[in-house]
Amino acid sequence: MAAALRPSILSGIPSKTAERYKSMNTIGSSERSTSIVRADLKDSSSSTEVQEPPSPPSISSEGSSSSSGFQGSRFSVRPDQIGAILGSSLSVPFRFGSGALVKGYKIEVYPAAEISDDTYAIPFAGRKFVEKANPGPRPEQPIEIYEFEGCPFCRKVREIVSILDIDALFYPCPKNGPTFRPKAIEMGGKKQFPYMVDPNTGTAMYESDDIIKYLVDKYGDGKVPLLLNLGMLTTITAGLALVGRGGKGSTYVPSKLPEKPIELWAYESSPFCKLAREALSELELPHVYHSCARGSAKRDILKQKTGIFQVPYLEDPNTGVKMFESADIVKYLRATYAIPQA
Repeated sequence: MAAALRPSILSGIPSKTAERYKSMNTIGSSERSTSIVRADLKDSSSSTEVQEPPSPPSISSEGSSSSSGFQGSRFSVRPDQIGAILGSSLSVPFRFGSGALVKGYKIEVYPAAEISDDTYAIPFAGRKFVEKANPGPRPEQPIEIYEFEGCPFCRKVREIVSILDIDALFYPCPKNGPTFRPKAIEMGGKKQFPYMVDPNTGTAMYESDDIIKYLVDKYGDGKVPLLLNLGMLTTITAGLALVGRGGKGSTYVPSKLPEKPIELWAYESSPFCKLAREALSELELPHVYHSCARGSAKRDILKQKTGIFQVPYLEDPNTGVKMFESADIVKYLRATYAIPQA
């Protein structure tokens, strides 16, 4: 299991990476509000309250989003989210669900009594179907990726992250973003995304296809999956998979930079996870991405942490908030980190 899976985000980030993040946190600090802005999540038209010191925002939307005692509306879509989910589901026909399964995915069937309730499994007719995979060697420290949600080349890299079951530290670089986009250009010398840094080997590179090849060589079996190895067709279909959301996740929304990266449990082909990722990207919020596609052992870890497996699941070490439900996560992120505009 990768060393990135630790309760504290900063303890899961290598010292050099943590120091780099801390230095980034000072960029543009004079232009960012230092107070914590909180809004009532039930009424977006309510007045904004500014207060210090920060305290965790309360989430009171329909159905608790807290991990404590959460029941949720699993396998259902809220009526107000149908359009967004349909738009973010285009990866299914255009990308054939690439990023949904971990490399080496397989199903093993056991008598239900042999599988503990802490294990993620699908029960049926007195048996449990356990999903497993064998992605390859695990990176000791999370891969760092500078990218943004609405970029087809970046999507290709996110797909291989899910397929290889790699934890990554994403630095969102939306258009006009004041922090990580300039930093990536300074580090690599090009205005080009995605840009990857592997702190385990000291390797840094551009070009989505080169990044994919590097990751499968280093943390897989050396074979690029077919759906990521079709040249221009891969890029075209990756772009078509994004059109249903009209470029969401590509342009910066003024925000406050958190002291510590947020943690997100998700995987690339999930339309619900995409909505949460769009908000993180637009708000330029760095996040440790615990990839947990089908077959990932991290599904067991999340179930043990929360009592169920459901994604996206967000943990914010800056406020102590832990929550499910993509719509609630988006509301929380905007209420907590977006800077209200006059």
